[in-house]
Amino acid sequence: MQAALEEAKQAALEGEVPVGAVVVWEGKIVSTARNRRETDKNALSHAELMAIDKACKSLGGWRLHKATLYVTLEPCPMCAGAIVNARIARVVFGARDPKAGCFGSVADFCALPFNHAPEVTGGVLEEECAALLRDFFRRLRRT
Repeated sequence: MQAALEEAKQAALEGEVPVGAVVVWEGKIVSTARNRRETDKNALSHAELMAIDKACKSLGGWRLHKATLYVTLEPCPMCAGAIVNARIARVVFGARDPKAGCFGSVADFCALPFNHAPEVTGGVLEEECAALLRDFFRRLRRT
């Protein structure tokens, strides 16, 4: 989660919503990413999607059944769908997202009858992850 937090901090420095993601495969980091929606001018440039894409390319396949995804914010519906479709084994997230979170806050994708459900752990380094988001939006509102 520390590596994901570092990605989130870099995103904030770049004017992006500070969300970072890391994919770990058998104990090794295989990809890191951060939000780039503003930079890329692309609604799909969420940290999770970019980390999943890089992991698939790095590992040479789309099935990430031995992977853990660490992300600083609870995944949205789009990212939760990608997690399910990539067969990611485990998701560890920091801050809960009461507006769009799909692993317990607004919806719970694991409770739906999809063909895959990852193991999910939320609230890891929650305060640090939430503080980064709060500070970012506080600064944004001031300007």
